[in-house]
Amino acid sequence: MRSRAQFKAHPLHPALIPFPFAFLSGAALFDFAGLAFGSTHLSLTAGHLTLAGLAAGILAAIPGMIDYVYSVPPASSGRQRATRHALGNVTALGLFGVSFMLRRPDWTAGMGTMFVEGVGLLVLGYAGWLGGTLVTRNLIGVDHRYADRGKWQEASFSGDPGAEITVAAADDLRDGHMKLLHVNGQRIALARVGERFHAVADGCTHRGGSLAGGVLIGNTVQCLWHGSQFDVRSGEVTCGPAKRAVASYSVRQAAGSVLLTIPK
Repeated sequence: MRSRAQFKAHPLHPALIPFPFAFLSGAALFDFAGLAFGSTHLSLTAGHLTLAGLAAGILAAIPGMIDYVYSVPPASSGRQRATRHALGNVTALGLFGVSFMLRRPDWTAGMGTMFVEGVGLLVLGYAGWLGGTLVTRNLIGVDHRYADRGKWQEASFSGDPGAEITVAAADDLRDGHMKLLHVNGQRIALARVGERFHAVADGCTHRGGSLAGGVLIGNTVQCLWHGSQFDVRSGEVTCGPAKRAVASYSVRQAAGSVLLTIPK
């Protein structure tokens, strides 16, 4: 059995994404103004803003990819939205890169530059809307945990199916706390209720939201995406819109440790 600690991503791109949006949209506006007023200085400013926006976009893509891999639940509506968001951002950066190459030697913008910038601006706006939805609806990139629920805990393990592995110390979690486990690639939410521990599949059966990132009150965990509720003792649905139960896994305590039987 192997285990390694993981950490919930605290993405930088809430702080970084304003820069590519501001620089690239500013470049388009300066080019339109340069064309309207016949000013080469405005077009020159737009060229510099395009370069700054491309650099900022590439920089913001690094924490974005970390979020995509570690924070967005797989096989979920959020992952589909995040994929479209990433493709939109890449496409927008590519379009603005092409628009820069279409500039005249003195960096002034011709009609080709203006057209490609306009399309890039529309794609950038769509990608930005998707990113905002990921934050507000899928709660990606924000610390949405409620008061007195401790620090986020996450760890990965591997082993033979059917074997028992230690996934936590009994005092790692307080009553009402949860921990996200990655066991042989499966996501499992470990929950403490009173003195007992329970484990269920992490993905809500409605749209795939993370239950480990949800709200645990008593024996009920609620997915924060659409409000589905499950009993952590059995995985059964106690409130929709989910209709199917989540899988439940065998856990027990021994000598101050929490042991999980690896699912087959």
